[in-house]
Amino acid sequence: ILLDLDGVLNTYDGKFDENYIPPIKEGAFDFVKTLSENFNTKIFTARNLELVSKWVEENGLTKYINGITNIKETNFLIIDDRCVNFRGDYSETLDVVENFSVWYKQ
Repeated sequence: ILLDLDGVLNTYDGKFDENYIPPIKEGAFDFVKTLSENFNTKIFTARNLELVSKWVEENGLTKYINGITNIKETNFLIIDDRCVNFRGDYSETLDVVENFSVWYKQ
């Protein structure tokens, strides 16, 4: 499973700072720990990978995260705050896209 960092695992609110990763979101540690019991979990991010690695370590997630990447790999699932799930209906998907808003802007 690829896990997006900003807006999923941390308290990102849309204000990007390349030198700062916001604090871990409440519940994220337990969420990642639980996922890692049955899935290979990786962080997917556009951020500097060394900075993310440091953030992972500082938040005690090292043993639950099996890698950090900025390449969308073939995976079972992607958990992201900016994704649309295609369910086989193009009209429904267009409606979702046209009305899309990230959760922290709702």
